[in-house]
Amino acid sequence: MDDNRTWQRLAAEFLGTAFLVFVGVGSVPALALVRGDAPFAPADLGFISLAFATIVVATVYVFGYISGNHINPAVTIALAVTGKFPWREVPGYVIAQLLGATVGAFAIVGVLGRQASELGLGVASYGDIPIAQAFTAEFVGTFLLVFTVFGVIHRKAAPGFAGLVIGLVVFAAIIPVAPATGASINPARTTGPMLVQQLLGGAVQWEQWPVYVIAEVLGGIAAALLFGFISRTQADRTVAAAGTTTTPTEAPLEQEPQR
Repeated sequence: MDDNRTWQRLAAEFLGTAFLVFVGVGSVPALALVRGDAPFAPADLGFISLAFATIVVATVYVFGYISGNHINPAVTIALAVTGKFPWREVPGYVIAQLLGATVGAFAIVGVLGRQASELGLGVASYGDIPIAQAFTAEFVGTFLLVFTVFGVIHRKAAPGFAGLVIGLVVFAAIIPVAPATGASINPARTTGPMLVQQLLGGAVQWEQWPVYVIAEVLGGIAAALLFGFISRTQADRTVAAAGTTTTPTEAPLEQEPQR
């Protein structure tokens, strides 16, 4: 009676990802507009990181009890790989996330104008650094994010802090990863702005897209598997053998949607 329907969960994923892109990615051209001709400063990186962190905190608490607030295909796939989310729900979640990221990117242009596109629209790119370095940066950043997500939603984790901790790790991960690749660490965040920038006639390096997406998905899966390996107890094995994927004490991100 108190479970959300499928369309509600998908709407929550759509809106949550749109919010993430509008605020987080939108902070990049917004700061560029305010900065004008001044060079990019370390403080700018801090403000961009803070924008991503705060909107992640907000969406976890707003949408977590509806859809789990994955807002990241890497998180959704990692949960499915480890049996914490049904595979049949993955396509709907990923499509909702991609659409949300696209609408969020359009919203940036709607608010800031076409100049946002001229300033790059916050599209993630890794310039002329080696592909292996870019892959490693996105892999490590996504690994750190997803590993933290699995930690805070574990049945033994302190309840009520998931949103705050996930927001903080997003802030922390962006600082070292952004100078290399822009710290996308999210296939939807990677794809939506690139698509909108292409539609608006901006330059997009689509040859970099597979590097981002593959690194992010693999980083998420690796984090999920490693966390399960080092955290699993006999009680977890008993629950898994019984066919149960969640317990009442687990946080929203791990909740399995109602059939």
